[in-house]
Amino acid sequence: MNTPTRTDKLDRIATLAKRRGFVYPSAELYGSPGAIYDFGPLGVQLRNNIRREWWRRFVQEREDVVGIESAIITRREVLAASGHETAFHDPLVECRICHERFRADEEIPPAADHEHDLTEPKQFNLMFQTSLGPTEEGAALAYLRPETAQGMFTNFKNILDTARVKVPFGIAQIGKSFRNEITTGKWLFRLREFEIAEIEYFVKPGTDGEWFRVWLEAWEGFFTDLGVAPENIRRYEHPPETLAHYSTRTVDLQYNFPFGWSELAGVANRTDYDLRQHQQFSGRDLTYFDETDNSKYHPYVIEPTMGIERAMLVFLVDAYRDYPGGRAGKEDGKEVEAVLQLHPRLAPVTAAVLPLVKRERMPDIAREVAAELRRAWFVEYDENGSIGRRYRRYDEIGTPWCVTVDSQTQKDETVTVRDRDSMAQDRVKIGELRAFLAPKLAAAPTRAQSPTH
Repeated sequence: MNTPTRTDKLDRIATLAKRRGFVYPSAELYGSPGAIYDFGPLGVQLRNNIRREWWRRFVQEREDVVGIESAIITRREVLAASGHETAFHDPLVECRICHERFRADEEIPPAADHEHDLTEPKQFNLMFQTSLGPTEEGAALAYLRPETAQGMFTNFKNILDTARVKVPFGIAQIGKSFRNEITTGKWLFRLREFEIAEIEYFVKPGTDGEWFRVWLEAWEGFFTDLGVAPENIRRYEHPPETLAHYSTRTVDLQYNFPFGWSELAGVANRTDYDLRQHQQFSGRDLTYFDETDNSKYHPYVIEPTMGIERAMLVFLVDAYRDYPGGRAGKEDGKEVEAVLQLHPRLAPVTAAVLPLVKRERMPDIAREVAAELRRAWFVEYDENGSIGRRYRRYDEIGTPWCVTVDSQTQKDETVTVRDRDSMAQDRVKIGELRAFLAPKLAAAPTRAQSPTH
């Protein structure tokens, strides 16, 4: 096996992703804008699997977290109260020669034909503006939300009244957010339209430190339990001068990307900042009455958050392997074989059913097998090309198992199940296929426990 150099690995993965239908540049017919992407059939399935695993672990399997889906279009008053109108900025500089713009707090790439003559930094608000109704006057100003959090804070009382939850509890959401980034690049790493999966977890003041630890461990476990190598993840504690306006502590989970260590996900202690701000601006009482000690307070909030696209990027990068000369190890071979060793629960296609040849009823039997397996998982049927080429095709998109129907199948109703990573093959009865594959997919994920456990 050969691991591609760090400088070209991301390009190879992006090329594979477009060729196989994971990710396309948006509106490519017209010259795709930067940092906006569409997701093809396999990309949609991978994203759905990431969402499903996240939701199952952090909502479905917990008693203390409920879900919400809040609006994307956000009233100006909400983001004025949250501080985003005045504080959600990045420092911008512009080259007076080429007029290219850069973030002043990041390394500025050199120009090919001149030395940059940069302006003084100015603050650039990252939010996309829009208007509500047929007027552009200030009262109708709104924004495409830059984060999903505010919809959870403004619904704090609604959740208390309808879901019968008690502190500590969380509100979870997966949804689109929008940021007009100054600089983009690095493929899926920094986008202008992206999806956030996050939880606002409300706790009693004084317990926030321990809950911060719990959620940081749970967030890291989500990635390692789904196959990301632990040595490729580290924690980064933000110094006070880099904290967001709402945070008293933030720890990033950083991943060792091909372009270096950078943020994958994070956990922030937002204290009671947001609830107090919305109470002040709205005039509505957002305190919580704690029946355990008859106290009244604004809960503190621990916020674990991650981007779906960035998580998708990490799963793809960590799973990617390539083999010059093929997996058989023939050094003189010309073809490079790529394999995505995705966790089986993330793989866009769980299994491919392949007739060895197009005769002797093999295609008919294979279609019947595929139809049965589709009742449980996402399964493809493929009869085109040699069996070796089909194996390589499914290795490349991360399919964990290929089920082959051959001449032996008609004699004893068995099929060959080939494992993607080991290339080992097992002979399995057709009627036992689901029972054979299910345990390989059903390993229970580690869950975040309360500080008392």
